[in-house]
Amino acid sequence: MKRWRWQLVFVAMLAAWPLGTASAQSAGGGEAQLGMRLFNQSCRVCHSKPQLTSPQYAPVLSMNTLGGKGEIIHEVIANGTPRMPGFKYHFTPAQIDAVVAYIKTIPAPSEAPPAAGKSGAGASREAD
Repeated sequence: MKRWRWQLVFVAMLAAWPLGTASAQSAGGGEAQLGMRLFNQSCRVCHSKPQLTSPQYAPVLSMNTLGGKGEIIHEVIANGTPRMPGFKYHFTPAQIDAVVAYIKTIPAPSEAPPAAGKSGAGASREAD
């Protein structure tokens, strides 16, 4: 009987653990934490490469996107572009601000190394 009680207590603690952690993270992370969640739900599918073999459909976003100007990033997210839908009917202005705050925390990507076999003597042989 005692073993069953301990299992019940363990299951109850396990069930309550994510809720406490999420509220602590949202209290500490604030706007950028909400922005990361919204970005992961709606933006990551196009703005990141999910697998090495998958194509990436949209540019990588970072703190340098659109010159780092939050107002412009907000406007583009809200209204969209010819290749991107606008999210002004999907997100509230505060949620869009949260996504902008998250984008401003993403470090700028480093320069990509040159592709193998594209420089030196190998490149001239490929051209011939």
